[in-house]
Amino acid sequence: MKFLLALLPAWFAALSLPFSATSPPKEYVITQYGASVDSTRLCTAAIQKAIDQASAAGGGTVVVPKGVFLSGALFFKPGTHLLLQAGARLKGSDNIADYPLLPSRMEGQSLPYYAALVNAKQVNNFSITGPGTIDGNGLRFWKGFWAHRDSLKQVGKSSTNLEVHRPRLLFIWGSNNVTIRNVKLHNAGFWTTHLYQCTNVLIDGCDIRSPFRPVKAPSTDGVDIDVCRKVTIRNTYISVNDDGIALKGGKGPTAQQLPENGPIEDVLVENCTFGEVHAALTCGSECLHANRIVMRNCRMDHERPVLLFKMRPDTYQVYENITVDGITGKCGTLVTLSPWTQFFNMAGSTATPFGTIRNITVANAKVKCKQFAMLNGNPTDKVSNITFKNVEATADNATFPNKYADVKFENVTLNGAPLKAAPVAPQAPAAPPLKPD
Repeated sequence: MKFLLALLPAWFAALSLPFSATSPPKEYVITQYGASVDSTRLCTAAIQKAIDQASAAGGGTVVVPKGVFLSGALFFKPGTHLLLQAGARLKGSDNIADYPLLPSRMEGQSLPYYAALVNAKQVNNFSITGPGTIDGNGLRFWKGFWAHRDSLKQVGKSSTNLEVHRPRLLFIWGSNNVTIRNVKLHNAGFWTTHLYQCTNVLIDGCDIRSPFRPVKAPSTDGVDIDVCRKVTIRNTYISVNDDGIALKGGKGPTAQQLPENGPIEDVLVENCTFGEVHAALTCGSECLHANRIVMRNCRMDHERPVLLFKMRPDTYQVYENITVDGITGKCGTLVTLSPWTQFFNMAGSTATPFGTIRNITVANAKVKCKQFAMLNGNPTDKVSNITFKNVEATADNATFPNKYADVKFENVTLNGAPLKAAPVAPQAPAAPPLKPD
């Protein structure tokens, strides 16, 4: 094993090595602090008391036992951990008043926003473990979002994602050595798992889902990786009404100059299954630089892109050294690269932002797709060295929209015929960007 790892680049070998946070042995069971299994009674104060006492005593594990416990925002502190036992359900309040408005981070911006159900800021070695469930109870928030959007449509106006106030399920900020293992993360009001300015994160054996029906759960991204390094997601199922895994880090023509923004580096996604999602792995829509990203040995069960590049014409972006390897199942496309103008805002700048996409590899894939790929970014985007290798694809639509010369094929078949070169031709304007629907 050590010999094999030595053959890999150092960053990739490091991602392949498991790590885990060690939990102090003392446990703080929330029912001993007044939390009630009456699922209509708000237990926020009782659960927070257990967290506070665990931290004050030097650390400990806050235990949610079997039962349903209703709560608003909880704030974990240094030395604390969360354990959800079998049959435990930490259920979020559907009243936004139970989530305080605080300095936060949303959609590539630092701004006041509502706390998540589970919050951890500067809590190194933090862990959340199952097998229980964290349930965002998002139905009321989803209905409110759609009702607001429909009311604006009727008067010819559009809506942003932030106008209807909704809490995320997890928000972990500025924390290193984080483990989220064997837990169910369901029904988020907004994003499911938001990691910001974290290093060394492991998400392992989790079940992340929010519904497409009967009410769609808008903007419930599975995992948002925002200005983070060394993130591993493995053995996890993701099915949400938005991006499965989204790489973020800032947006706008001067975003690269702001200290709160930054790159995403060294991400490994392996042995995961993606159900219904808007894309399995998305670069954007608020991302400045993603580097050394690997998705391998994952199964697709949806009709959207495996790898999606959302190219903002108002933001300088670099996406490089990205590998998708060993993909099976069904999807919309293997790769989609297209303009993304949702909430476009040059903020008065006269800059001319562009995107750089280079060293992208899709290898060892066997898929049934709607269309092989679509490579059609903004006119000023600089695209080089996209390689498809050992790919067997069947597609309902055999056309391949592409306007870049540096696209290579090695042992690629499409509908049984060898694909040796991608056609290169100017394309018609791209379809409007995907929005919650």
